[in-house]
Amino acid sequence: MSAELISILVLVVVFVIATTRSINMGALAFAAAFAVGELAADLDADGIFAGFPGDLFVVLVGVTYLFAIARANGTTDWLVHASIRLVRGRIALIPWVMFVITGALTAIGAVSPAAVAIVAPIALSFAAQYGISPLLMGAMVVHGAQGGGFSPISIYGSIVNGIVEREKLPGNEVALFLASLVVNLLIAGIVFVLFGGLKLGGRDTGKSAESEADSRLDPAKIATLAALVALVVAVLGFDLDAGLSAITLAVILSAFWPDSSRKAVGEIAWPTVLLICGVLTYVGVLEEMGTIDWAGEGVSDIGVPLLAALLLCYIGALISAFASSVGIMGALIPLAVPFLAQGEIGAVGMIAALAVSATVVDVSPFSTNGALVLAAAPDVDRERFFRQLMVYGGIVVAVVPAAVWLVLVVPGFG
Repeated sequence: MSAELISILVLVVVFVIATTRSINMGALAFAAAFAVGELAADLDADGIFAGFPGDLFVVLVGVTYLFAIARANGTTDWLVHASIRLVRGRIALIPWVMFVITGALTAIGAVSPAAVAIVAPIALSFAAQYGISPLLMGAMVVHGAQGGGFSPISIYGSIVNGIVEREKLPGNEVALFLASLVVNLLIAGIVFVLFGGLKLGGRDTGKSAESEADSRLDPAKIATLAALVALVVAVLGFDLDAGLSAITLAVILSAFWPDSSRKAVGEIAWPTVLLICGVLTYVGVLEEMGTIDWAGEGVSDIGVPLLAALLLCYIGALISAFASSVGIMGALIPLAVPFLAQGEIGAVGMIAALAVSATVVDVSPFSTNGALVLAAAPDVDRERFFRQLMVYGGIVVAVVPAAVWLVLVVPGFG
């Protein structure tokens, strides 16, 4: 049995044990990374830790720290009520407001996790306060971010279009953007119907909530709002790291208002941090030992181009649910070049299908966006919410690649 196959089987075992024994999957994944890295891949500790997602660790800690402070001093409550005023108390419109805001942020150049990090805590605080399904609200935020994620001036769009140009493939920037926007908009509509969005149609926040929205801002809330604006400006305007920026702003707020900030460190979503960092460290070991390349090359050797295209979409979706979407797109598009060159598969449709498949699954709790949603949800049973996100992510992985393949690849667009 090859080392690559062993590493995949171990990952399956990790999932089974974590699901049946209620052990933190991140801790199991760290142990698996150690065992597989040392025994099957001949990696030392440095090689294993090379896959540790230090940037994601800082984002998760920094953003949840900052918003824990915002919750403690009442700023998130104020923002929730400001959102209510924006839609005149109509609760059913709030998930769509969050979809549009995150979509607009990514379309103008925000990295998808940065947009989700900014919007998710506010959206999920509102969901907790007014009895909206956190799965509905979290999915609307993530799909909004991905809906705008492939505009010609966006990060994802620029990366994919750059890869297409480098590989000398025919491309269509507008088609790529519209494919992602339409798919995520359709999914958001389905989620809205299935998870109680229609039941919100007859509800409003009532006069009592409106009166709460008129509460005055105190210096702590004003400073926290300024910190949130500064986070947006730092990330979008100056391309600074979202996690480091959030931690710095949280520390400044803590220095001036220590009483309301004292418990914030304890409210950082540490179990989620362990979960995500452990799983992604193991994925890093898979990448280091060549398992991902091995799987991709095996698919590209299939003699039936349409079948190979479908399998590549599924591989992109499955791996991206646990790893970097950008990294997966960067690997899969070049792998598709050999059979795209044969002319039997339309390049524009194939590239759009790969891009959508590799990003729409970011609702998975193992992806950066899904992890941010999981970490940002207040007053929820996190294990239950984690399972909901995992099941929903699994459904997206199972259904969407086949759907986009059927619509974008089979007709031979491009």
